[in-house]
Amino acid sequence: MRVVLKNAMNDTTRMDACLKLGAYYDDVNLDSSLYYDEKGIVFAKQLRLNLNRAQMLTHMSWPLVKMGNYPRSLKVLNEALEIAGDPINEKNTWHLLQGQTPRSYRIDLLGNVHSAFDYLYGSTGNYGKQITEAYEAMRLFESVKDTLFQAYAYSDIGNAYLKLNKFDSALYFEHKALSYYSVIPFKDRKFDAAYLYIGEIYQQMGNIDLARENFEKAIRVSEQQNNPTKQGDAHLQLANLLQSLSKTDSSLFHAKKALEAFNMVGNEKSKAVAYRMISDCYRNQNKADSSFIYLRLATVLNDSLGKIEKEKIQEFQVAGFNEALRLQELEKEKIQTQNKTRTYTMLAGLGVFLVIGIILYGNNRQKQKTNKVLETTLTNLKATQSQLIQSEKMASLGELTAGIAHEIQNPLNFVNNFSEVNKELLFEMNEEIQKENYDEVKIIAKDVTDNEVKINHHGKRADAIVKGMLQHSQSSTGVKEATDINALADEYLRISYYGLSAKDKDFNAEIKTDFDNSIEKMNIIPQDIGRVLLNLYNNAFYAVNKKKKAAGAGYEPTVTVSTEKKVNRISMSVRDNGNGIPENIVDKIFQPFFTTKPTGQGTGLGLSLSYDIIKAHGGEIKVNTRDGEFTEFIIQLPA
Repeated sequence: MRVVLKNAMNDTTRMDACLKLGAYYDDVNLDSSLYYDEKGIVFAKQLRLNLNRAQMLTHMSWPLVKMGNYPRSLKVLNEALEIAGDPINEKNTWHLLQGQTPRSYRIDLLGNVHSAFDYLYGSTGNYGKQITEAYEAMRLFESVKDTLFQAYAYSDIGNAYLKLNKFDSALYFEHKALSYYSVIPFKDRKFDAAYLYIGEIYQQMGNIDLARENFEKAIRVSEQQNNPTKQGDAHLQLANLLQSLSKTDSSLFHAKKALEAFNMVGNEKSKAVAYRMISDCYRNQNKADSSFIYLRLATVLNDSLGKIEKEKIQEFQVAGFNEALRLQELEKEKIQTQNKTRTYTMLAGLGVFLVIGIILYGNNRQKQKTNKVLETTLTNLKATQSQLIQSEKMASLGELTAGIAHEIQNPLNFVNNFSEVNKELLFEMNEEIQKENYDEVKIIAKDVTDNEVKINHHGKRADAIVKGMLQHSQSSTGVKEATDINALADEYLRISYYGLSAKDKDFNAEIKTDFDNSIEKMNIIPQDIGRVLLNLYNNAFYAVNKKKKAAGAGYEPTVTVSTEKKVNRISMSVRDNGNGIPENIVDKIFQPFFTTKPTGQGTGLGLSLSYDIIKAHGGEIKVNTRDGEFTEFIIQLPA
């Protein structure tokens, strides 16, 4: 036992060393960075430290992008995203920083994964997706108060806007990044990148003096931080600026400095640009022989890189899916607006019917006519009530749509991405078959098979989500089914959370679950209980979000969901730390049409319908609340 523990400690130490060396060499030597990342992944896998493995995979994507290996970078990032996105992996972590919890470590890691996606998309020219990924990374970093990586995200957004020629926006985000860097210890700052991008922005805007000043700052900072990659980029940009000013000697000096830095790192793409810059400088000095040598070096390197670059960038041109999502969102908003209009029309009709009924009731001389009209009115009221209940169900379905869109996007992304990777692998397999290198063919075939398993898994997951949505949209048959109550509670919790996140980008809340795994399957109507849970979840998230906007930074919005097996019954609880319910209205919350939400945001039927559904199951629903502190709804169903 002592030997096993000692070996595990040695392996964690080695894994930690590989992580640090991989990160260090990312700016110094790409091959070495890749080597240490791969070694670290092996250790993390042996130790079953999934989050640390995801961290290594994320680190690994950076040198792969710099080397132009976009398909492999995409593959490792998809794997990292799958690991970091699953809260179950918080159970086993290693080397947390001071004040860091397993959850905050995972959220921070998830932000790093999106940040790496942002770098990948930026490197392949998809600046729209780069901005989207950077914003998502920034949201996650902000939630765990990671100032350093917030600064990185701001700088990446600024760089994307620079590439889109939106110079004012680019300058705003780069200065925002500098303001965040200013409160970070010097060794951790990436001032060089921000200064480099600001220099480029000013050069594009025609402000030569400020451009040169920022390029020189970038060179100084990158030298102090021993970052050859950014040092080479800064020298190259300054060389380009000086060449435009006809300062050939100075331009040649900085172009050669850039080449020295890129040779140190092994960045072939940037070396080709430096070769061409040096060739142009020699041509301007009328040194034809030297110019031809460097032009030939640039041409040969560009030819070899160009073919690879073209093939690999094509794999990222997946069109149509984002447009489909946008149209789906517009259709969802249209349905919600129609539902609200229908509800208000029905309520107005209800009021008219009641007034008519009262007038006719008071007219004794037309008793027979009154009775007939009242009979008609009663029929219409019942029809109106049924329509209102259906409207509430449709509103519930509308809430589901945004969550479903998010839920189904993930497996579809995985299916698309792994399909793209397989396409590249099959291309490589054909090449190896022609070379009769059958050992390599077997390795590639195994990778293709593994990816097909993942494609199948995520395809089935998307299928299950669609079937679940269809089941919810159907009218309840009233037939009870054996149902896993924990799985049902968890499924609707995620759908509610993602639905609200899609509508409000600033929405964020901590979710805590405590499910009693001893609970066996229960005979319930799953569509009906699902509607009850969705209503309670939506109310809880609405409450904490409202309090967050009023309370500010010191408040941590939290929603807790639990199940418990008791004698002859099952208890379910949904608790939030919002503002609670005032004592004078607690007794009214289950009444039809009663709501505390602003006009147009609630029908007042959600809790009333929930009460009826639970009663129909032979159970009860209670509320426990304290004004200004919390609200807890407790459902008890017969076991």
